[in-house]
Amino acid sequence: MKSEPMHRLRRAPLAGAIALAIAVQVATPVTVFAQDAAPTATPIRHVVVIFQENVSFDHYFGTYPRAANPDGEPRFVGRPDTPSVNGFSDQLLNHNPNAANPMRLDRNEALTCDQDHNYTAEQKAFNAGLMDKFVENTNVESCNSPDVGKSGLVMDYYDGNTVTALWNYAQNFALSDNFFNTTFGPSTPGALNLVSGQTYGARSTQPATDTYGVVAANASGIGTVINDPDPTYDDCSNSKNPTVSMANGNKNVGDLLNAKSVTWGWFEGGFRPTSTDANGKAVCGATSVNIGGARIRDYIPHHEPFQYYQSTSNPHHLPPSSVAMIGRQDQANHQYDLQDFWSAVQVGNLPAVSFLKAAAYQDGHAGYSDPLDEQHFLVDTINRLQHNPEWNSTAVIIAYDDSDGWYDHVMGPIVSQSGDSTHDALVDSSCGLAAPGAYLDRCGYGPRLPLLVISPWARTNFVDHSVTDQTSILRFIEDNWALGRIGDQSFDARAGTLNTLFDFDGHPGAYRLFLDPRTGTVLHGEGGGDRHGRDDHF
Repeated sequence: MKSEPMHRLRRAPLAGAIALAIAVQVATPVTVFAQDAAPTATPIRHVVVIFQENVSFDHYFGTYPRAANPDGEPRFVGRPDTPSVNGFSDQLLNHNPNAANPMRLDRNEALTCDQDHNYTAEQKAFNAGLMDKFVENTNVESCNSPDVGKSGLVMDYYDGNTVTALWNYAQNFALSDNFFNTTFGPSTPGALNLVSGQTYGARSTQPATDTYGVVAANASGIGTVINDPDPTYDDCSNSKNPTVSMANGNKNVGDLLNAKSVTWGWFEGGFRPTSTDANGKAVCGATSVNIGGARIRDYIPHHEPFQYYQSTSNPHHLPPSSVAMIGRQDQANHQYDLQDFWSAVQVGNLPAVSFLKAAAYQDGHAGYSDPLDEQHFLVDTINRLQHNPEWNSTAVIIAYDDSDGWYDHVMGPIVSQSGDSTHDALVDSSCGLAAPGAYLDRCGYGPRLPLLVISPWARTNFVDHSVTDQTSILRFIEDNWALGRIGDQSFDARAGTLNTLFDFDGHPGAYRLFLDPRTGTVLHGEGGGDRHGRDDHF
């Protein structure tokens, strides 16, 4: 493969940025830095990772691009030239080897029970690669109203009449059907793998009694995270939950970005404190109401991976010292509320690397969120980003932290063996025989997840079949800014490339696709010619 050309950032028009800042905040004008001229290996100068929750590929894309199109739901008709995905065959739909066949979920069934997505349960569901024990091991069909529960729910799926926006993004940009959870398990391992490729190296704050936060710990109390403990370096962690921290010396991509002076930040809904408690600790009390009328706490500590590392944590949830410092080193230490992202964008201060985490009710996690609330967040975010002057050098990556245990019929390659008979169950109460010195309880790859790339540089109506995983996102960032690798058995060293989802040799059309956040249907597209289709195909 030929090497990519090196690109440099253009300097932002400083006077224009200041004028905009004054217009937005007349009372408190700010000074905005010109964008750092950090060299990049591709034309992508801004990566925005939207990291959502708990969806398997088949759960959202099993019948893509074929939707049922019943009356009363947003209509979707795929383009005739849409490439095929490895989705449901007639055999899998009607004669599935599991104890139930997959069934379509209507748009009015958007709120469902949360499924079992534990490290061991998911391995048992795979049943040595036969993929036929989901009902017995990860199915949850009874939960609190108004969430939908039904027999064999874990097998069920949505189509383009509910996840309409994601299907429309796939029609106009790039989709992967071979992207995997780096390891088995729930949210925290997925988040740690996204930013470090490493779930080993954690230390529990309750080592004598904790069997949840850290497993397979050595004599120094260092082990692997396979569950959802809260981060030690976070005032808003639940005092009743086990907390863990990554041991000093463990690195994440934030450390690598800091070393190269590349601007970055993690932006999460509800991160901004609503008050302080009697001990002076931050209280993250912001809430929102989902489509079912339930009031949900916005901030979930174990979804914020950088709070597990002392080097990149903001324990007291301190705000940035100014809008101009967002993405740079100050008291916020690169950890922000989602509102801070838009404050930075509005004054021309978009960081080079941004991780966005929705408020909980919009993150897609079954049990408290849903695909319709999620769609609002995704579409609102991408519509706004496409108005940004930096759009032509931006790549938005939509990815997920885990599968929630939802059925998917594809088993990925096992690139990391474990062999811990206490927690591994993929084959004969193990996950193969780990190499000498390999860290245990990192069995992977785990379940298949959706991945989309939305960018003027993304391929059009394209499906990538190459094997990638959550650390492929990490590797793309590392390679684009020449950061080097995490090391210490991080999965980034073996991750497949995301470059096949892009066309860096072509000249990008400044294409923008604007969707309706309520329905996910196309409002209009701008630029880039016909983009291989017209709005009336939807």
